[in-house]
Amino acid sequence: MTFVDKSKDYHQFRTEFPVFIYEDFFIDINKNGLSANYRFNLSDKYYFEPGFFIPKKHFLNSDLNSGELENLVFNIGMVELVSYWKAACSPQVLIKPAYLNADQISWWKNLYFHGLGEFFYTNGINPDPETFVNISAPGGRHFGKVNFPKNDQLLVPVGGGKDSVVTLETLIRNHVPVRPLILNPRGASLNTALTAGFTENDVLTIHRSIHPQLIELNSLGFLNGHTPFSALLAFSALLAGRLANVGTIALSNESSANEATVPGTSINHQYSKSFAFEKDFREYVTKFISDDFDYFSFLRPIGELQIAKIFSESPAYFPVFRSCNAGSKTDVWCCSCAKCLFTYIILAPFVGIANTRKIFGKDLLNDYSLKPLFDELTGMSSVKPFECVGTVEEVKVALAGIIINYGNLELPALLKYFASLPEYGIHKNDDIKTLLNQFNSQHFLATYLERMIREAIS
Repeated sequence: MTFVDKSKDYHQFRTEFPVFIYEDFFIDINKNGLSANYRFNLSDKYYFEPGFFIPKKHFLNSDLNSGELENLVFNIGMVELVSYWKAACSPQVLIKPAYLNADQISWWKNLYFHGLGEFFYTNGINPDPETFVNISAPGGRHFGKVNFPKNDQLLVPVGGGKDSVVTLETLIRNHVPVRPLILNPRGASLNTALTAGFTENDVLTIHRSIHPQLIELNSLGFLNGHTPFSALLAFSALLAGRLANVGTIALSNESSANEATVPGTSINHQYSKSFAFEKDFREYVTKFISDDFDYFSFLRPIGELQIAKIFSESPAYFPVFRSCNAGSKTDVWCCSCAKCLFTYIILAPFVGIANTRKIFGKDLLNDYSLKPLFDELTGMSSVKPFECVGTVEEVKVALAGIIINYGNLELPALLKYFASLPEYGIHKNDDIKTLLNQFNSQHFLATYLERMIREAIS
């Protein structure tokens, strides 16, 4: 993996653009739905106005006014701003629309620092966690906590990958009422909901827009990189839940997301999918937003290998699900990224070699050009891929299982390579059932939901 040292640019940008301002936000509720827009300002030189739109649906609360939603919309803006702040990493961030106390400022600094861990690392920047930014919010409105009547549904964000399929199917099979939520709908996410038996009118959708000024700055060489998208989803899900009177939000983040991307550090591509973020987010919501939300990950007790096993029992989703970020806009598997290769490896022991080839349209394990990504997934490189992938152990155990399934047949190129490594000698006698029976006790599931997950992996 190649990294660009932009540490010099980082200090130059911070000097040239010393302050980033969250100026205001605006809410509009009309017959078409709800829209919100934000106004950000980079040292009075560049201005950004991102926003989102939630179309009207029959199940959404029609009696709400903008004042009841201000706290929720404001906090979405606090996550949204980091995508624009990172362009210059201004040392000062001024929050004008609302007052934040010291605990809140500390919480946001922690999210920004860890959520941008990959961004700093891939840009060759080594910031100090205390001084990388100073957040001030001296004035503005004091938002109170939100209270609302809740129905018995679970709001389930659907991304179009195998994880949200497992959550949907497990809950539906256990007769739990579900309301799907899709942020920026695409083919795979909508088709997943349709395959689960919902109509488009049943799905709560959020359409997020990025201000084109940010794209222009990226093309001019301003700083760019990964931001904590799942934190944006988390805060957006609160607003969606309030609109639909759903207080229980079930994510599909697994225990594998807790593993650091850079071994020996806290740098994790999946930080905002980790248990650490989930715990912090729940505490923030309870203290500053509402007592009526219950936010948790339904798949937190299990790992990617277990999810793949459960997913293999739902073949109706094989043609429609997609986990490839590179091919998301055209709804295809690109077959050349780490996410595609990982998904291929983790599914093959359960879906079968022939079915896995059919899903992807080719045998990824016979493509030796993917060896650098393969080395990252198996721990042969110093870092894992900066993608949402499982643990190194899960990958190696899955590969050992695939090799066994080949029997006396000739192995494809990457499996032949893996079989020649000492790592294969270590893992070839591993019982895949050991990982399939693991259950992580770090979770926030109610007893009845925990029972469903235990039954699913039995």
